[in-house]
Amino acid sequence: MSQPTAAFSTSSTTNNYAEKTARLVPGLHDLQTMAALLVAERAPDAANVLVIGAGGGMELKVLAQAHPRWHFVGVDPSQPMLDLAAETLGALAERVSLHHGYTDTAPEGPFDAATCLLTMHFLTLDERRSTLMEIRRRLKPGAPFVMAHLSFPQSDEERELWLSRYVAFAAASGVDPDNARKAASAIGSTLTLLSPAQEEALLEETGFTNVRLFYAGMAFRGWVVQAAA
Repeated sequence: MSQPTAAFSTSSTTNNYAEKTARLVPGLHDLQTMAALLVAERAPDAANVLVIGAGGGMELKVLAQAHPRWHFVGVDPSQPMLDLAAETLGALAERVSLHHGYTDTAPEGPFDAATCLLTMHFLTLDERRSTLMEIRRRLKPGAPFVMAHLSFPQSDEERELWLSRYVAFAAASGVDPDNARKAASAIGSTLTLLSPAQEEALLEETGFTNVRLFYAGMAFRGWVVQAAA
């Protein structure tokens, strides 16, 4: 995971991170709000929540504002992104423990819930499988887990179509079209992208049940699941 870690360790990435991400992910704020609502369906009033890929602090802030009695462990391999998360959280940071590292080095829990937004697509298949297993191991039986990231059909024709849609949305949101095309090319050549069906099979393989799609934002998909007993 050295490439994504390096990519998120520069000032050009951390500067205006929230604004740039919103231009690439359809309904980003609504996605974060939905994640908070779905976690709350099964989490207790004073939940301990594990947030994987917490750098930047956007979803942490939404979750913490929505539920004043929740406490969080936020995990990210990029220290500059964790610094940005602390800045984004402000006074809310008193309920958040930020962990510099990966899921396998995170506190053991057990946690009442977990989220992982816009992170899994940076991992290889083996890393993704291992990360999901580590998340599952840290959750109480029946605990909710919400994840969302790039996922679309992976036949050659469909892959090109969905990457072109990624470019179209980014350009319509104000991203320079040439930069959007370069980003899509990098995504297609460097990331391990899975189809929605493959994502769901992997969730079931790694110990999650009741897999439900809740978000489909152009090239992005999101699921809510439960940790198996």
